[in-house]
Amino acid sequence: MSNKEQYKSICEANPQIPVFLQYWWMDAVCADWDVAIAMNGDKVAGIWPYNKEQKIGVSIRRNPALTPYLGPYIFFPHDLKESKYESFEHETTGKLLDAMPKAKVWHVALLPGQKQVGLYNATGFDAVPRQTFIMPLQEEEEVIFARLHEDYRRNLRKAEAEITIEHEPDMLPKLWEYQKATLDRKDVNMHFTMHQIQALFEACMQRNCTRLWVARKDGVVQAILWHMWDGVRAYYLVGSKNPDTKDNRAMTALIWNAIRESKKMGKISFDFEGSMDQGVEKFFRNFGGQRELYLTLQKNDSLIWKLKSLIR
Repeated sequence: MSNKEQYKSICEANPQIPVFLQYWWMDAVCADWDVAIAMNGDKVAGIWPYNKEQKIGVSIRRNPALTPYLGPYIFFPHDLKESKYESFEHETTGKLLDAMPKAKVWHVALLPGQKQVGLYNATGFDAVPRQTFIMPLQEEEEVIFARLHEDYRRNLRKAEAEITIEHEPDMLPKLWEYQKATLDRKDVNMHFTMHQIQALFEACMQRNCTRLWVARKDGVVQAILWHMWDGVRAYYLVGSKNPDTKDNRAMTALIWNAIRESKKMGKISFDFEGSMDQGVEKFFRNFGGQRELYLTLQKNDSLIWKLKSLIR
């Protein structure tokens, strides 16, 4: 049995594995991929799926398009003492790194909660922190609503009478169009193609783990949000306003709708997947979620890639 065949069985037996690490997600977003698997005796101790990428003769490890997190996922034994969690994670992560083929260039964003900075630095990586906001969903909806900035609460009350929100899968091309228009205004390259977003969306729809929420006012589309979830958490994947409209309440209403739906499904949290952009960071922060750091592993041992980066 190949690693990928074994991995499919592991994913099917462990629905708590984050959606971005699922075998079918990797099939949808990668031209070629594989997985490192670490064992603890006869039990799986850790997994690390990775994108196999080669550009101008340079081997690269980086997150595929539309995949905010990758990296290791650790299966802690049920009877493991809390005092031994750190050493188990350290040892298992080391095994996974050893099992992975070498690559000259790395730029891999890990799952929130990964803390083995010392190990990564010792193995040649720069572990650069980034941030997201995660909204806990275990409390009552009224408590969660009260965490929102008062302007958001006021806008949401007004939006109830003005904005309708429906799941409209056929509007995916419009989401891509709005996102491209937004990035074009900022002189930023689009980081995924329509083909990529369509392939992933179809894979998600087949597994009933996504909704495409569309906000309309007087029949006119105001904004669109792609809402994702797995067995444990929910996520804001992609969202964008209609560049031809001026209503600023629509995206707030869409996110609040996704949070409410996530809570109804019993998810423990809603991950905004953060941003280092100051404007986006402030918008997400005002929903009252908890700021959480995650690591990006960076390494560049390729002269060709260094020259390419300088030219870019």
